[in-house]
Amino acid sequence: MHVFWFLLLTMAVVVAAVTLAVVGGGGSAVLQDVEGERLTDPLPADRPVGRADIEALRLPMAVRGYRMTDVDEALGRLGAELAERDARIAELESALAGARAAAAGGPGLFERPGRPRTGESGGPAEEDGR
Repeated sequence: MHVFWFLLLTMAVVVAAVTLAVVGGGGSAVLQDVEGERLTDPLPADRPVGRADIEALRLPMAVRGYRMTDVDEALGRLGAELAERDARIAELESALAGARAAAAGGPGLFERPGRPRTGESGGPAEEDGR
């Protein structure tokens, strides 16, 4: 029975000592608030994001995982740039398709086959001149 009281008293002393050490010994030394880890190498603001930027991106860890604001900011930026690139690609593909259609059709695209163009031999211009 004496061993039980001894262990209980020892545990109480240890808990009290740990509590005082964590709290700061009665207010004489206060623990400083430490700022959380921040994103040290953000995505470049002066140029488009490249593949190397994404591969080098390391998001800081917080107590319960990644900092949501940093992740949201990075993903928002990437999404906006991808949307701009997709729009530009669509614009260029449309222009390329138009250029290919014009090149494939040639100068007589809207003329009827088998009928000579105006000004050629046997065409309407010579018939009117006779």
